[in-house]
Amino acid sequence: MKKGFPLLSGLSQSGTFQHKNMTIQIINKSQHELPNYETIASAGMDVRANLTEPITLNPLERAIVKTGLFIELPIGYEAQVRPRSGLAAKKGITVLNSPGTIDADYRGEIGVILVNLSNEVFTVENGERIAQLIIAKHERAEWISVEVLSETSRGEGGFGSTGTK
Repeated sequence: MKKGFPLLSGLSQSGTFQHKNMTIQIINKSQHELPNYETIASAGMDVRANLTEPITLNPLERAIVKTGLFIELPIGYEAQVRPRSGLAAKKGITVLNSPGTIDADYRGEIGVILVNLSNEVFTVENGERIAQLIIAKHERAEWISVEVLSETSRGEGGFGSTGTK
């Protein structure tokens, strides 16, 4: 890790967090720093816009914002592209296909689909933190065709069937 974060529990003798991080190969064609964790307990790493000129998003408009980042994930992992809560709450800017998935076999530039859900024009500037990446392990499923599924107390109750309170 880039910082000697104090451990929340189970301190090492030096008083820092001792954790083995996975390594991911990355190419950074932007002029910005690599995504990093801002605190010891952060799940996501902020990614920045890599722009030659600002992008203006009118209300309800969307755009793919490039990051200049290319990654090589191990098989069995994905990178999830998620909104930044401050940008969403304060400006109404979010990631349209949230969470977006970057598969382990994708080698292209990471782009973020931003949408302006506010009533005001928003301009994305070069270097602005626009989304966060979360690296997550996933499983592969194998379908087994059956004629009947097991019974549950919920049964076929769908959207809203369990109430709101």
